[in-house]
Amino acid sequence: MSGSVLLKIITPDTLVHEEYVDQVTMPTTEGEITVLPGHIPLIALIAKGDIVAMKDGEHIPFLVMGGFARISDTEVTIMADVAEPMSAVATAEIIAAAQERAAVLQQQFENQEHVDFEHFEAELERTLFSIHIGDKWKTRKYRK
Repeated sequence: MSGSVLLKIITPDTLVHEEYVDQVTMPTTEGEITVLPGHIPLIALIAKGDIVAMKDGEHIPFLVMGGFARISDTEVTIMADVAEPMSAVATAEIIAAAQERAAVLQQQFENQEHVDFEHFEAELERTLFSIHIGDKWKTRKYRK
């Protein structure tokens, strides 16, 4: 497909998405970049944010929390620490999961068990960021 690039989004657990798209916009540590077919080869560190693929005029957004991208003239491969389609990010479910994790932390604290604050801090950051990106996409004019 000469007018498309193959987008692959991969996490340590799974292949999140694989599809030919018209372009891909992604957050890097150096700023946001857009990749079109015929792009020069590049490797970039991915920052947390949203990846937006375009196909036939439709936006296909993904939440991403770090990683790196390998870009060629025909393919964009993103190896992310955390990535999920925005369609899977439901604010109510995120809040319910965060409340459940907070209850576990409180129970561990009350029982004087070992409390893994670093783990819970990382999960809280991910939860808050997911809500932020989800709200961003809910208010976009072009979102259906």
